[in-house]
Amino acid sequence: MHIKKKDKVIVLAGKDKGKRGEVLKTFLDKDTAIVAKVNFVKRHTKPTQADPGGIREKEAPLSVSKLMLICPKCDKAMRPKWEVLQDGTKSRVCRKCGEMIV
Repeated sequence: MHIKKKDKVIVLAGKDKGKRGEVLKTFLDKDTAIVAKVNFVKRHTKPTQADPGGIREKEAPLSVSKLMLICPKCDKAMRPKWEVLQDGTKSRVCRKCGEMIV
């Protein structure tokens, strides 16, 4: 997956098209990610002893195909390039400015 936790992303399609946010959680088996303050849905929760219940808004997962990574250096949306380093590990690199994305 080209997106990881704490990455800055932009939404490419859907009701939140153009919004930017930080990835809070990724689900590898479903190829989805939860982005902060994007794709809000309403959930009806039952009251419990600790919680009064009611209608709550929370972020729902988005497909990774609708998200594009934003380079932290040049602040542009791009598809990362994968390079193999000398020690054998793979790293993401910005195609526009050449900066390694950690």
